[in-house]
Amino acid sequence: MIVVATSDFEVYHGVVNELRDRGVQFTTREPDDPLPDAAEVLITGNEDDWSDDPEIEIVRADAVEPRAAVERALAALRGSGRTIVGIDPGDRPGIAVFSGEMIVAAFHVPISDVAETVATEIEGTADPVVRIGDGARLKGTRIIDELPDVPIELVDETGTTPSLGTGARGMGDVLAAANIAQIAGEPIHSREVEPTPGELQAIKQRSREQSDGDRTIDKTLARRVALGELSIEQALERHRD
Repeated sequence: MIVVATSDFEVYHGVVNELRDRGVQFTTREPDDPLPDAAEVLITGNEDDWSDDPEIEIVRADAVEPRAAVERALAALRGSGRTIVGIDPGDRPGIAVFSGEMIVAAFHVPISDVAETVATEIEGTADPVVRIGDGARLKGTRIIDELPDVPIELVDETGTTPSLGTGARGMGDVLAAANIAQIAGEPIHSREVEPTPGELQAIKQRSREQSDGDRTIDKTLARRVALGELSIEQALERHRD
């Protein structure tokens, strides 16, 4: 059982809302009340006076980041599960975060936000690993290059995208990321890929569409876009110059 007991209203409000949003069962106590016998994890504020109890895991929370405290509490409740982050690469990659065998967070974010999201999720965790699908080669390479200093495994993502039923539209990338997280991959430090002629042609076509048919970037600029060194807008600007 998770118990929330703190005299800090903002901490209490933030932690309780986070637990409710996740559907986690918990109970609350006043700071001076005895804890229930079934208590295994106590979430409390930084200023609350609780003596260390070897039978109870005490998690300190603050009002700014209540989610971080809830995740530490859930990890303690489940035991020492390794943090695994699965990524399904694309324009808006799916991200699934596991602690042991349980998903503790999921995201569907622009590719530019992936590195920051991963860094936040693995902060303070022991022995994390990031597993990224080997599809969408150019986008996957960009993600790998931008990830924080963490072990990375490249996973064969064949068959990881599930069939989606009614009402599940938009969930495919996140579910694929969850499947990718559960597959051990090949450890890598970086990934070098060369854009194919078809990929370069597609980027050149996009540049023409974004400029309303005014201009088309050349092969050199298209390659830099493919490798994530320039955006289409930046490439068009350089082409104008």
